[in-house]
Amino acid sequence: MSRDHFEHDAAITGIGRSDTGRRLGRSGLDLTVQAARAAVADAGLTMADIDGVVAWPGEYPAAPGFNGPSPWRVKGALDLDLKWHLACQEGPAQLTPIMAAAMAVSAGVARHILVYRTTEESTAQGAGGRVLTNGADQGGVTGSLQWQRPFGAVSAANWLAMNYQRYVHETGARRDQVGWLSVSQRRYAADNPDAVFTEPITIDDYLAARMISEPFCLLDCDVPTDGSIAAVVSAAETAGDAPKVVRIEAIGSAMRNDPGWDQWRHPHDMAAADAARHLWSRTDLRPADVDTAQLYDGFTFLTIMWLESLGFCGYGEAPAFVEGGDNISLTGTLPLNTSGGQLSAGRLHGWGHFYEACLQLRGEAGARQVQGAEVALAAAGGGPHGGALLLTR
Repeated sequence: MSRDHFEHDAAITGIGRSDTGRRLGRSGLDLTVQAARAAVADAGLTMADIDGVVAWPGEYPAAPGFNGPSPWRVKGALDLDLKWHLACQEGPAQLTPIMAAAMAVSAGVARHILVYRTTEESTAQGAGGRVLTNGADQGGVTGSLQWQRPFGAVSAANWLAMNYQRYVHETGARRDQVGWLSVSQRRYAADNPDAVFTEPITIDDYLAARMISEPFCLLDCDVPTDGSIAAVVSAAETAGDAPKVVRIEAIGSAMRNDPGWDQWRHPHDMAAADAARHLWSRTDLRPADVDTAQLYDGFTFLTIMWLESLGFCGYGEAPAFVEGGDNISLTGTLPLNTSGGQLSAGRLHGWGHFYEACLQLRGEAGARQVQGAEVALAAAGGGPHGGALLLTR
């Protein structure tokens, strides 16, 4: 493995999570503090050791429950003495805090940085109904929404469904193939005590599920959840003091295509495809070296897109790869989304995938452990958002 990029100067020394579930009725700050305390203790540190905080997406106009608390509020709640802090919506998607923290420790600005992602979307939607979760209702109809909203295309489910339709047209993919992602991830969720939905489903259940935005049915869509995931990103030279360490082999953060949801000329013309190419340019490892992949599944099609963009499958081949579930099982070619993913474990905006990748490399995934896992890939995002991490133990 090459050791000549900034991410090699950083290590993930601790991970933690809050309670996770539907409509917990707890504040984002409460959930974040719980996850942060668990992560810092897991790193063998105290709050006095934490000198940086990074979060995504920070404070900006968004749907209720989406943002989580700002670093300012977390600093106050945990009485932190900070040398560096950051939160912003822009960047390589939900994994931005981990990459930014790695840059900061590589630059010597801080030594132990608390990173987190928190959401209260389930409680927010339960209290206000889905109409109040649409950002357009908060700040008016702007940008591409002015062309989409009049036709009823109000969410990513509608916008990505059009890409999925184009993909089906070009490749001949079938819903009864892609649906195996939902079936397989529900199987994994049964072994995850933190998962929201654990009851088994069949491919017939999938095909009979209520249509949301054709070809997306209910079981193609992730589950709004309350919860927080936190981690500690430390300077690599300090990692020897931590009981459990995960290394960052490579990051993928590029965005070369048009960031608009409505200007793509190809079903894969998303930031994720750029991030995937960037990731492999920063490492000697290749897709065949990956022992387990945790790939974003806000919708099943996004996982298909990540599988193909990252080179695990060629264009149009991923639906056949996941069909039947054998290739993505624990004993298969590529154990995939072993926590149950966002489709069953709940939507923590890619941080559940990151957390699961760390668990797998630490050998702590219990009944869903991939034996001997040494390399894990975590990817998050869809549309104009995309970022990926290649992690090793």
